[in-house]
Amino acid sequence: MINYNKKAEPKIVAFGGGTGLSTMLRGLKEYVENITAVVTMADDGGGSGVLRRDMNMLPPGDIRNCILALSKTEPIMEKLLRYRFKHGSLSGQNFGNLFLAAMNEIFSGDFITAVQNVSNVLNVQGKVLPVTVTDSELVAELENGKEVVGESAIGKCVSVMGSRIKSIALQPKNKKLDKCVEMIPEVAEEIAGADIITLGPGSLYTSILPNLVIPDVLECIKASKVPVVYINNIMTQPGETDGYTAYDHVKAILDHTYPGFIDYCIINTNAVESPLLAKYTEEDSEPVEPDINKFEGTGIRLFPRNLVGIENERYIRHNPSVLADAIIDVYNFSRYSDVNEDGVMLYTPKRGLHQ
Repeated sequence: MINYNKKAEPKIVAFGGGTGLSTMLRGLKEYVENITAVVTMADDGGGSGVLRRDMNMLPPGDIRNCILALSKTEPIMEKLLRYRFKHGSLSGQNFGNLFLAAMNEIFSGDFITAVQNVSNVLNVQGKVLPVTVTDSELVAELENGKEVVGESAIGKCVSVMGSRIKSIALQPKNKKLDKCVEMIPEVAEEIAGADIITLGPGSLYTSILPNLVIPDVLECIKASKVPVVYINNIMTQPGETDGYTAYDHVKAILDHTYPGFIDYCIINTNAVESPLLAKYTEEDSEPVEPDINKFEGTGIRLFPRNLVGIENERYIRHNPSVLADAIIDVYNFSRYSDVNEDGVMLYTPKRGLHQ
């Protein structure tokens, strides 16, 4: 394994939410220190949804997961912040969420400052930022013309109605606000200084796209001219991406952004062979087909990998180490590639993680 010279280390800005983003961050932090996680604020379900409604705050759950993924704290502290109450009025609530809620109140509802202070307490390597501080809600337009409001309702309604999602939008919950949802200035600064931008892995319509449908996020990414990498999912998600292939995921992102938005795509090409597969099949989730031929003519360069990992013997996830390696390969490729006399792009790595 080759250690990076810190001066040459890439600055990575990672957009997403849910468990997919935090899984990737756990792998990346072993090799790269300059990481900024930009997290969707569309979550309205579970413990985050309860705190959002009861305490009039932004959802803390995805932020908490990313902070823990990048933290260098004692094992007992991490265990404490992951603890979920089992009894009483707090049943189902996460202690880490309550910690963030308390910090949010200490700083008079300044969520950005609350997140920064929690990050300092937990010795976070890099930064974790909410993409917006506007209290907003996710709206899905289905192919049958129906509209579904609320992140937690989208998957359920799609399954019941049997209609795919046509488009996603993010709107302020306060309908009196005559403006779009806006990203925070700190995100613009991070994009401007990035060497590479990653999208995902994670729920396509409820973790990744909610970041990208904010107009000034797209404008900043386009102006930065920084390589954009999409990390394709391993499994489809019931109610969101039923029957989606790898290319279908990419097409959905391009439909919400602009042609040429994605430069690279990391894709799982190995068969998912796990006893867990039967459980996923029962829940109407299946491996994402790597339809590589569909990418011809798109200008998107593919990085095929065996990304399959198993978490806690219960979940099929991206292997954090393999995924981190693939992201660094993409970064190296974007900087150190040559074109031969036949016009073929050649990858000539100068550094790597597992060489």
